[in-house]
Amino acid sequence: MLTLFVIKNCDTCRKARKALESKGTPFQVHDLREDGLSAPLLEHILDKVPVMSLLNRRSTTWRQLDDEEKADIDANKARELMLAHPTLLKRPLLDTGDDILVGYREGDYDSR
Repeated sequence: MLTLFVIKNCDTCRKARKALESKGTPFQVHDLREDGLSAPLLEHILDKVPVMSLLNRRSTTWRQLDDEEKADIDANKARELMLAHPTLLKRPLLDTGDDILVGYREGDYDSR
């Protein structure tokens, strides 16, 4: 079964969810804010998505971090920040089992 990782109040996440629902595609929702992000789940995602491409540097959460936390970001520091602040992940994330699609634009799920 597909898993859609979202944040409830994210407009793009809502669009992705509606796209799957309109096609009748079965999926489960994992809200990163409410359901959290465990280290094993993050590693599962990172097995399919490069860590630095998953870090959302345009998010409100990123802007609220102090300069010291944002300085000298490498893969390990990005992992730590994502575990501490799951809203730093780009979203939505659609886990198909074989791969993970990052973000959503109209038509992205047409073949799902």
